[in-house]
Amino acid sequence: MKAAVINERGALPVIQDFKEPAPQEGSVLISVDTAGLGGWDVLGAYRLGVEYPCVIRGEGVGRNAEGTRVYFGERSVLPFGAWAEKTLVPAEEVWEVPDHIDDRTAITMGIAATGALVPLEAANIKQGETVLILGGTGTLGQIALQLARYLGAGKVVAAGRSAEALARLTERGIADSVVCLKGDESDVQALKSEAGEGYDVVLDLVCGQPLLYALKACRWGARIMTIGTGAGRQINLDIADLLFKTLSCIGTGQRPPADRQKIWQRLLKISQEQNITVDYSEFSFSDTSDAWQAQQNGPHAKIYAKLN
Repeated sequence: MKAAVINERGALPVIQDFKEPAPQEGSVLISVDTAGLGGWDVLGAYRLGVEYPCVIRGEGVGRNAEGTRVYFGERSVLPFGAWAEKTLVPAEEVWEVPDHIDDRTAITMGIAATGALVPLEAANIKQGETVLILGGTGTLGQIALQLARYLGAGKVVAAGRSAEALARLTERGIADSVVCLKGDESDVQALKSEAGEGYDVVLDLVCGQPLLYALKACRWGARIMTIGTGAGRQINLDIADLLFKTLSCIGTGQRPPADRQKIWQRLLKISQEQNITVDYSEFSFSDTSDAWQAQQNGPHAKIYAKLN
């Protein structure tokens, strides 16, 4: 079969022949129609312990042996993955897609939307509160802005580094205001300028220095939900920034497959009722290396490819 294969650590994926997965007890053989790409696919492909060659993992939509249309997450049985004509996925990670849901929506409401909804619900947003999405221009950030409003936020603010991508959020009407981060102390005042009396909830998708600056713009009793580390995993925190404002910093862990399936099903319904939208960037399967490089550069859109 044809597959997008990484042959060594640091190498770009290439389209080449790859062994087909064989049926396996407890797993589902899937013919892939659409494959999605995300940040973890790039980071995870080069981590220690990965055996090469391997297919890009990703998430996708395809059909099982009975022809049923299904969604599957980024947990294909190694060395297989979504960016191939066929993949093999543990049965508990394979979920039937309703007929009225298109492939792109099924994929987008998977890993990205779950990553937004779980922490935002845990933050217990109260009606009218001000919510900051730190790293708001990517797929997860775009969804989070819309879900925060759905959950009751009175004002949603997006912060990021790309002025162009931030402008796009206001043009689409999914952010009430935006903050373009410069990467220095001026970011503190910029964040405060859009916070009113301070942010009640921060969904932190990046960590690092931007998180430290955001803490200074929070009001008393704010909840900080941190789920990403793109700007750095280690921070030099002045505990006074938490202590004297009674701030809560909370991480959200993984959920078992059955729970994630229920969340995904809820999100499919919410996406239709609330018209949740994201920007997309489609690549041809033959241009997978270009898609990979676009993901490495930090796209402000959900990357996907049609295989069938």
